[in-house]
Amino acid sequence: MSRLQLAINVTDLDAAVDFYTKMFATPPARLRPGYANFAIADPPLKLVLFEGPEGATLNHLGVEVESAAEVTRAEQRLEAAGLDPTPETDAACCYATKTETWVRDPDGARWEWYVRTGDSETLEVEILKGPTTCCR
Repeated sequence: MSRLQLAINVTDLDAAVDFYTKMFATPPARLRPGYANFAIADPPLKLVLFEGPEGATLNHLGVEVESAAEVTRAEQRLEAAGLDPTPETDAACCYATKTETWVRDPDGARWEWYVRTGDSETLEVEILKGPTTCCR
């Protein structure tokens, strides 16, 4: 199963959590300081909220997959298409460890293909092997 990820910057995390919990009839799967992560079944969506002063802006988009092999296949496909993906095999950010690859659309919107491999206690990037930034 794959599902689309939408990551949004919000000014008031509590208000946003309340709104999206009601909107999708689903509470957050993970709630940490400045961060909420929803795993919504219908529609299949990973919704991630980041609290910050910039308000309701797009943080990044993503596609969550079930295995590192799927991330590798996506990365190979993106590379073959000339989209210059940036792999991160041992990323630790957004309160998770992940295998991921990043691309940017023509307007600079960031897209992440990833599989979550575990938990982390940090929001910010711990390991970064390319020019992308995780979450922020």
